[in-house]
Amino acid sequence: MPLPALSFEFYPPKTDEQRAQLDKTAARLKSLKPDYVSCTFGAGGSTLSYTPETIERLHAHHGLDAAPHLSCVGGTRAELGELLLRYKAMGCRRIVALRGDLPSGMGRAGDFRYASDLVEFIRTEYNGFFHIEVAAYPECHPQADDALADLRNFKRKVEAGANGAITQYFYNADAYFRFVDDARRLGIDVPIVPGIMPISNFTQLRRFSEACGAEIPRWIGKRMQAFGDDVDSVREFASDFVASLCQRLIDGGAPGLHFYTLNLSKPTLGVLARLE
Repeated sequence: MPLPALSFEFYPPKTDEQRAQLDKTAARLKSLKPDYVSCTFGAGGSTLSYTPETIERLHAHHGLDAAPHLSCVGGTRAELGELLLRYKAMGCRRIVALRGDLPSGMGRAGDFRYASDLVEFIRTEYNGFFHIEVAAYPECHPQADDALADLRNFKRKVEAGANGAITQYFYNADAYFRFVDDARRLGIDVPIVPGIMPISNFTQLRRFSEACGAEIPRWIGKRMQAFGDDVDSVREFASDFVASLCQRLIDGGAPGLHFYTLNLSKPTLGVLARLE
C-alpha cells in the first residue's frame, strides 16, 4: 500500500545555526515529496516576524508549499489581517488556524478568543482563497471540560469554515480511531489527519507531553529506561514503534500523516524508511 499524503511541521529558526539546521532538514525531507509543510507561530506573537520569514524561505529556497500557523492569542484583528495579506502575496494557499496559548504573565488575549473566531474571520475576509486547517485532540484538549465539550469545540471550528484538521500527537491508535468515529457521529466530515511525533529525545518528549496532555504509554517509558544510555537501541526501538503506529493508522484509513519534526530529519526519515 502506498504512503498517504505527507506533511512536515517546522518551527521558525532565530539564529544562523538554527537556519542552517532547518535548511538541511527541509532539503532532506523534500525528497519525500510532501503535500505541504507548515511553520509554527509563537505564543503571543513571539515569532511574529520569524514565521513569515521562514515561510518565505521554505517557499523560495526549497520550493515547498509552505503553510503558516496563525494564532489568535495576542494578535489584533488588524495585525492578523496584515499577516494574511502578506501570506496571500507570498502565494500561500493554506493556513493552520489555532487559538494558541497565552504566555505566562501576558495580560492581553487578542481580539479573537477562540480558534473558531479566527477561522470565521479568515473565511469572511478571504472566502475560498485559503484552505484552513485546525487542531483536533484525540485524547482531549487539556483545558476541555470533557471529551464531548472538546468535540463540540472542534465542530464549531468546522462550522466556521475549516477544511480539515491535524491532530495533536498520540501513541494510541485506538484514541484516534475512536475520535474520528465520534466526530463523524456529530456530523463532522472534514479530513482528520493524525499528527505524528517521532521519538528522538525521550526526556524532552515527556516534558512536551505533560504540557499538552498527550499520553505516553507506561510500557514505552519503562522500555526507554531499560535501554539506559544505549542511544542506538533507543533510536531503533523508537523508529520501529512509531512506524508500527503509522502503519496501523494507514491501514485504518487515515487520510495522511503530519510529522512534528522539531526541525530534525533523521527521526522522521527513520520512521518512513520502515514504512516504505
